[in-house]
Amino acid sequence: MGEQKERMLRGEWYLDEPDLAADRRRCQRSLDLFNATAADDDAERAEILRDLLGDFGPGASVLPRFQCSYGHLTRIGARSFVNHDALFMDDAPITIGEDVRIGPRAQLLTALHPLDDHELRRAGWERPAPITIGDNTWLGGGVIVCPGITIGENTVIGAGSVVTRDVPPQIFAAGNPARTVRALRPPR
Repeated sequence: MGEQKERMLRGEWYLDEPDLAADRRRCQRSLDLFNATAADDDAERAEILRDLLGDFGPGASVLPRFQCSYGHLTRIGARSFVNHDALFMDDAPITIGEDVRIGPRAQLLTALHPLDDHELRRAGWERPAPITIGDNTWLGGGVIVCPGITIGENTVIGAGSVVTRDVPPQIFAAGNPARTVRALRPPR
């Protein structure tokens, strides 16, 4: 394993390298197969994701077209559902709890780039920050979750929202940037 890949896996600043590019190509080959499956081939899609992802819980479902960077850093809990055209930039761990619903065209983005150091940004340095989504959470269509975010359990994020900071459990949040709209009733 190359030094830059080790740095990425530790959540440190890193540069791209051949090991990482090869990992992304392997992931993309699996996703090419996944995204080319027939509409009624749920079993084949699930098998591909069980081989590709860090964890793919029982009863979980992801619809094509699905894209991710590495695959093995993404964990999807039991009975969770990811709708069409999701993009998971999993340079850091993405952990999706159980019974989560993710709307179409959602983006979970873990990569950070230098803000103030133009030379480092130009050189291609980046740092990953994990994303965690709690059990029984719903992300509406087109939601973008930024690096390093934790969304609590039983939370709803309104369609088109951009989540730039952590969201506590049992909240409805919406907007750009997403803000708390109101508390939600506890589950029964």
